[in-house]
Amino acid sequence: MKSVDFLLAFVVLALVSSLASAYDPSPLQDFCVAINDIKTGIFVNGKFCKDPKLATPDDFFFKGLSIPGNTNNLVGSNVTTVNVDQIPGLNTLGISMVRIDYAPKGGQNAPHTHPRATEILFVQEGTLYVGFVTSNQNNNTLFSKILYPGDVFVFPIGLIHFQVNIGKTEAVAFAALGSQNPGVITIANTVFGSNPPINPDVLARAFQLDVKVVKDLQKKF
Repeated sequence: MKSVDFLLAFVVLALVSSLASAYDPSPLQDFCVAINDIKTGIFVNGKFCKDPKLATPDDFFFKGLSIPGNTNNLVGSNVTTVNVDQIPGLNTLGISMVRIDYAPKGGQNAPHTHPRATEILFVQEGTLYVGFVTSNQNNNTLFSKILYPGDVFVFPIGLIHFQVNIGKTEAVAFAALGSQNPGVITIANTVFGSNPPINPDVLARAFQLDVKVVKDLQKKF
């Protein structure tokens, strides 16, 4: 009987272990450079991969993060993205990064989420007010901080977060994200700018607003 119990425990342990490791397995090759040619590539993790023998240093290279982004827009910020679309060699490696430029006095990276990545932000220039909001499970608690050059802040995967330049000069930050293609859901654009639009009555009740206000917001987005 003891031997049966031991065998059962061993099987359960092995099953749990296999399920845990199956979520995010390690790559079985050095790299998998993404290409668009479906005739010569192998489909892996959303991209086709070129023959490793044909890879070049340029497949792992990007030039341009030293160039300031144009912040002359409604939110006063610009995000320069470096993901698998800019560096094909990032395919299957699970990382990417961005440069964010903020206009003085209120330039912001508006509230948004990354559905597939945690983000770690490094401030190079300026003063930023940043924060994220927890889920309903944790009472929608705001975690916020004022950051100065050299400071670092982390935004957990999937949570709504933001950055605002509260200084009188331009601000610059760099962020690393735990996905080759983290995705971005900008809250205002998504809710009020969907195509086709969400029924205004639905949004009016959800946000406790007058329907006319909702329709006006939808026009703006």
